[in-house]
Amino acid sequence: MSSANPSATPAPEPHDRTFASDGPSNAAKLNWLRAGVLGANDGIISTAGLVVGVAGATTALGPVVTAGVAGVVAGAVSMALGEYVSVSSQRDAEKALIERERRELAEDPEGELAELAAIYRAKGLSATTAHAVAAELSAIDPFAAHIEAELGLDPDDLTNPTHAAISSGAAFTAGAVLPIAAITLAPAAVRIPFTFVAVLVALAVTGTISARLGGAGKRRAVWRLVVGGALAMAVTWGVGRLLGVSGL
Repeated sequence: MSSANPSATPAPEPHDRTFASDGPSNAAKLNWLRAGVLGANDGIISTAGLVVGVAGATTALGPVVTAGVAGVVAGAVSMALGEYVSVSSQRDAEKALIERERRELAEDPEGELAELAAIYRAKGLSATTAHAVAAELSAIDPFAAHIEAELGLDPDDLTNPTHAAISSGAAFTAGAVLPIAAITLAPAAVRIPFTFVAVLVALAVTGTISARLGGAGKRRAVWRLVVGGALAMAVTWGVGRLLGVSGL
């Protein structure tokens, strides 16, 4: 019979890096999902406005589909490029901060230890406890301890600009497919109203998803998207109708 105390707390398993993780955090995953929903919304609204505007100027399906496809390609490339540039700039800034922290830690380890202890004191720990926590974490991995506490970063989990660009372009394209499909498949007599309804339903769905991801009120999020999408389509349809009637 074992003499070990079953209520005793087992010793923690050793780790190579205290702050290493097996994958993106839940917050990072939510940010990716939220960005995907926003990209899809952008694709839905901008493409819907484009095809409805052209449909307001002509009843021929060819120009409508051509304009829609061109808008999808241009919008997806623009979204992907913008996301790539933005994330690359952010990543470069994060790398610069990480390298500066590495240099400061090598040049003044005692000063950095005091700085780390001050961070934990600011979070409510006593001076003695804050210093003990900072010293213990620094003994395991001082670089990881400082990067996490001071910068809130993980050097091994920085956002990849290529992945961000692909995700943004794909989300935009996925959203843009719906209005093109709606206006293409609907009978000519109800092409525009059918597209209006399909787009507004899709925006209501994405608004609900966005609200759940962000923990916000569903009604307000859905209302903003639906009203905004309806206004965008109404304005572009009106412009297309005026240009079509004037023969421009």
